[in-house]
Amino acid sequence: MFTFLLVVHAIIAALLVTVILMQKSEGGGLTTGGSPSGLMSARGAADFLTRATAILAGLFIAMSIALAIIAANRGGASIDTSLARPTTPAPAAGAPANPAAQPGGNPAPADNGAVPLAR
Repeated sequence: MFTFLLVVHAIIAALLVTVILMQKSEGGGLTTGGSPSGLMSARGAADFLTRATAILAGLFIAMSIALAIIAANRGGASIDTSLARPTTPAPAAGAPANPAAQPGGNPAPADNGAVPLAR
């Protein structure tokens, strides 16, 4: 059901974008602004596009709210732990955490895969 409504929502969004792009840039759509010279243009097409924009925008908002409610009430509330880092065990009691902290100890530098630069 959720997937079906999501597909319908995507279709409504595509239709809304199409209807908005078909309108003249002087105004119309969801606003009433525009230049006075555009008042005498093809009003039949402008009225249809304005009404279609308003209807599709209302459907888009209603579907957004409905999908949010359905998604919130779905049962899958588990947390995905597949990318969680494994915890490292604590060092043994009596052994220092840092080998360089041993008296007189001078450990070899760690090999981090870096290539030395030649001069």
